[in-house]
Amino acid sequence: MKIIVCEDYDEVSLRASEIISKGIKEKKDIKLGLATGSTPQGVYQNLIKMFKRGELDFSSVSAYNLDEYYPIRKDDNQSYAYFMKDKLFSHINIKPENIHIPSGEAKEPAKECEKYDSALECAGGVDIQILGLGINGHIGFNEPADELIANTHLTPLTESTINANSRFFESIDDVPKFAITMGVGSILSAKSILLLVTGKNKHKALMATLKGTLSTSTPASVLALHKNVTVICDKEAYYGDAV
Repeated sequence: MKIIVCEDYDEVSLRASEIISKGIKEKKDIKLGLATGSTPQGVYQNLIKMFKRGELDFSSVSAYNLDEYYPIRKDDNQSYAYFMKDKLFSHINIKPENIHIPSGEAKEPAKECEKYDSALECAGGVDIQILGLGINGHIGFNEPADELIANTHLTPLTESTINANSRFFESIDDVPKFAITMGVGSILSAKSILLLVTGKNKHKALMATLKGTLSTSTPASVLALHKNVTVICDKEAYYGDAV
């Protein structure tokens, strides 16, 4: 893994957006794997600024999101479909038909998972996959467990993830208890991966990820199997209390 330690969140966001911008300029029809949550928001803000300055063209770009809550309506303001529209898609010239997000409204989630994997396979995998890192070491919604699932699947959320995400909802009872997520195999099919990590509360999970020991208790540790992973983190995440 290549590790880039930055001063703060803003620098993490800038370095990641520079890499993505370079990828778009080199390959107009690039396929981006996108993540939600607070970590990538700075990256999306930078990409929007670049687009508005005329530096980037998203008209041929395709986007594949990591996950979506289940069940949830796509117009729910806490859905990841809504998040991506609000934080990125409505501000750039990406075509609606090039946006791919697992459906939280699917009546048969198993079939939705198969459909999503087929779309990823037909696309040949994504070129750049953006990942955040959960406090418990999850990537996407691949949570610590006895086993990790390779393909896109419906998964129950752990108590720690529900608690962490409850800040986005009026009540913890409103947080969906399941999600559709790309599996670790789907993530590892990406040609390159950007793992973005910020904050002291992610230090333990980051160190377990970088340790080089594969463990289902730290799902992100599977990234050691990939040949092109760049970890972009701030000093607090990398050094923890030593900062």
